[in-house]
Amino acid sequence: MSVKIGEKVPEFELPASTNETFRLSDFKGKKVLIYFYPKDMTPGCTTEACDFRDLNEDFAKENTVVVGVSPDPLKKHAKFIEKHQLPFVLLSDEENEAAEIFGVWQLKKNFGKEYMGIVRSTFLIDESGKLVNEWRKVRVKDHAHHALQYIREQG
Repeated sequence: MSVKIGEKVPEFELPASTNETFRLSDFKGKKVLIYFYPKDMTPGCTTEACDFRDLNEDFAKENTVVVGVSPDPLKKHAKFIEKHQLPFVLLSDEENEAAEIFGVWQLKKNFGKEYMGIVRSTFLIDESGKLVNEWRKVRVKDHAHHALQYIREQG
């Protein structure tokens, strides 16, 4: 059962690329834009991360923290961050704890094979910790711009 729009997002803790533990509650008073992606260093995930990177200052002006989440380990995140100069935190969700909270760990089909994996999705959490919007089964092109535009329009 995943969190629904209008509900408070359950607290979760994950290892962060800053070598600290990420806790959603540490960001009370800020909007948090969490985007889930399948895998570091792949073409779609790299494009998405670089789009969020390029707009990171614009998100910050809207009191919004961008956070990326994938099942990759922290060592892989560190290489991804360094290679693409990502200015935001990446979380390692190797046990799919956060992915389950948001309902993005799902059965996928690719080239006739079925497997469990992350369905690319983004979630906006308001300053009080409530889920206010979600973008599921995201297409990478222009997604970061659409998310920023939504945040600006909501004020």
